[in-house]
Amino acid sequence: MKRLIAPLILGVGGIAILISLGTWQLRRLEWKEGILAEIEARIAADPVTLPTEVSPETDRYLPVTFTGQYQGADQDPAKVLSVLASRKQIGAGYRLITAAQGGDRRILVDLGFVRLADTIPALPTGPVQLTGNLHWPDETDKYTPAPERDKGLWFARDVGAMAAELNTEPVMLVLRQTDYDSGAIIPVAVGTEGIPNDHRGYAITWFSLAFIWLVMTGYLLYRIRKTDKGEAI
Repeated sequence: MKRLIAPLILGVGGIAILISLGTWQLRRLEWKEGILAEIEARIAADPVTLPTEVSPETDRYLPVTFTGQYQGADQDPAKVLSVLASRKQIGAGYRLITAAQGGDRRILVDLGFVRLADTIPALPTGPVQLTGNLHWPDETDKYTPAPERDKGLWFARDVGAMAAELNTEPVMLVLRQTDYDSGAIIPVAVGTEGIPNDHRGYAITWFSLAFIWLVMTGYLLYRIRKTDKGEAI
């Protein structure tokens, strides 16, 4: 009987730890789903005029309207930066980033996605009404290749670097609606799809490990008892 104490303690302790980890992940899942619901509600809210002062901390996903004219870095027609990207069920292509000037404000505009095989259409030269969400995407890391500026080719959206390239404020408006025909450009509105939420999978993993631990503990106890009985005989 004494031989059962140590594996029993180890088994119960391991199961308790694994179940607590799974339960913690369920609480994290509830928290993350609440955050995502808040973000989705903010994204879908009625747009407001672009605020005078904007901040990545307080204005991320803020829906805004902006009236201006497409312009690049003191160039006309507008200079467009192409960010290599892909879309599900569409394939490879580019996200197009340009600048828009409205009064004394000059901001970045994410026009949307165009397929590799499609020709980038010319942008309107007059005033346009733009509606979308402010965003500061976090897409760069130490492995991101440097942009090929002579070709206007980028490998990730980098608001700071692109703002310097196009001489704008470090503010990006991701379009969801325009008052003109965007042609081959497919608007890619801001959403929560890219925000990771793996807590359900983690919870399932921990609970599965707890079950496996339970089975292994039961089998070990069974083997020990069977061995003890054999020795007693």
